[in-house]
Amino acid sequence: MKKMLFFLMTSIAMSANAETPPPAYQRAALAQGVPPAVLYTVAKVESNFKIKIGYYPWPWTLNIKGKGSYYATRGEACSAALDGLRQHGKYGVDIGLTQQNWGWIGSQHYAHPCDALSPNDNLNTAAIELRKCFEREGDWVRAAGCYHRPAGGEPARIYRAIFSKKYSQVIGSN
Repeated sequence: MKKMLFFLMTSIAMSANAETPPPAYQRAALAQGVPPAVLYTVAKVESNFKIKIGYYPWPWTLNIKGKGSYYATRGEACSAALDGLRQHGKYGVDIGLTQQNWGWIGSQHYAHPCDALSPNDNLNTAAIELRKCFEREGDWVRAAGCYHRPAGGEPARIYRAIFSKKYSQVIGSN
């Protein structure tokens, strides 16, 4: 009985610490059969930004040739993305909440690079790609690694470790 009570109390405490993914994450994830916490965690790993009330994914985030930058407006991020693409080519720029590489993901889903800065569209595309990775990998942690680096290898392994830690925080199990 004591063990059962301890388990129940621990489960309640863990779920009380969980973060509820915002509605846009829930809609995009559920439409593709992805757990909302998985999509939210990917965004938190990819574009987390400190604002007054805490750390949250930031929609106007870019990574240009390995250098992450956060912009105040969509327009600023769009201009920087276009400059980055001109300077570094289509594989040198990751865009938006879920850091979609323009060459590998973005150009397959959007007519223009700045379209990937739309938060809802970015989340929908990420959910589609995560679902494809899950079908290939059969596990959500491995799917996150595949999302980051479909070719696998050490970058995917490192990403899985980062994702797993952040995922534990999101679901409240740490």
